[in-house]
Amino acid sequence: MEEVRIERRASLEVLRAEASEELGVVVEERLRHGEDPWAFMEDLPTVDELVVHMLRADAIIADGGRMPTHVRHYRVLRQIALEHPALTNTVWRMLGEDPLAHRGSGD
Repeated sequence: MEEVRIERRASLEVLRAEASEELGVVVEERLRHGEDPWAFMEDLPTVDELVVHMLRADAIIADGGRMPTHVRHYRVLRQIALEHPALTNTVWRMLGEDPLAHRGSGD
């Protein structure tokens, strides 16, 4: 199988700043349309989730715009976690696995 290579477009700090700004714009837009923040804030991704989505989108673009299969999606997110260790817990949560669930279980 070919290795997933994601072009690094910026540092994690810059990506987080971009994501934070984007979320701020979304919140402001929804507030301007009269939505109750208690009704939508839980539905918004976290800054780190948005960063992972942005990096995943970069990987899709690098692969010619083809949507990834389930296996490739897993490999791309895993590669993001490897390249950005601070995003590891977020990646595993997004994959539906709790990174701390197996600690202390003796496995």
